[in-house]
Amino acid sequence: MTSQIDTMTPRWNAQGLIPAVAQDAESGEVLMLAWMNEEALRLTLVEKRAVYWSRSRAALWRKGETSGHIQRLVDIKLDCDGDTLLLKVEQTGAACHTGRYSCFFYGHTGDTWVAEGDTP
Repeated sequence: MTSQIDTMTPRWNAQGLIPAVAQDAESGEVLMLAWMNEEALRLTLVEKRAVYWSRSRAALWRKGETSGHIQRLVDIKLDCDGDTLLLKVEQTGAACHTGRYSCFFYGHTGDTWVAEGDTP
């Protein structure tokens, strides 16, 4: 017999971050992986758009703030361990900084990773 836990809180890593997977709410396609701190998560919930923590810039990053490629929050889930977020979003434009819709476009062929699909 297993017990069900009705509530969960995010489990932040040693740097105070949690991975956040962005998924197209309509197609289910995985778009990108980013990181959130508590403030990014709070702002995402309040603003109903994806706000991440940029590890390279050590600053909050509102997805699409400069490019216009925003992610409108449709739903958000916390996984069973509390250590990963899933954001279901409506993506405007490209999710990837390369200009592709998804950041996951390298397929494994033989012993090589090869870009698949249309190039931006």
